[in-house]
Amino acid sequence: MRETFFLHPVAAHFSNGLIPVAVLYLVLTLPEGDQFFEHTVEHLIIVVLFAIPVSFFSGLHDWKTNYNRAKTPIFVNKIRWSIVLFVLVASTVAIRLSVPEVMYHNDWLHWVYIALLFATLPVVTLLGHYGGKLAGATKMAAARRKKSE
Repeated sequence: MRETFFLHPVAAHFSNGLIPVAVLYLVLTLPEGDQFFEHTVEHLIIVVLFAIPVSFFSGLHDWKTNYNRAKTPIFVNKIRWSIVLFVLVASTVAIRLSVPEVMYHNDWLHWVYIALLFATLPVVTLLGHYGGKLAGATKMAAARRKKSE
């Protein structure tokens, strides 16, 4: 298993899968302010906050080892968008932990919190898109090498 286990894809899919679920529970919270859904959002974003650095640093490790730190647009974009994602999630967690009742007040911070959480969706979509392009290119290169043998 050690030979076929790659930390980065596992960590990336973990955080990228939890973010849409957190947004879904946020949407379920909005109509009636259900505290159970809202607490689930809190727990999910805290887990994501800790998962993003694992994904980021394992991705950097893979980039250094497998791609010789190639400065291609895909890698530059993945690094930049990963930082943006971390800032968005860290800001969301900071708001939620410093103002636990943020979802129960209809003020500007309430809407900032919601906007930050929704802003994570296109970021994880882009990160997944770039990761898919890399995985597809890697598979195609391996197939070409195998064919030429």
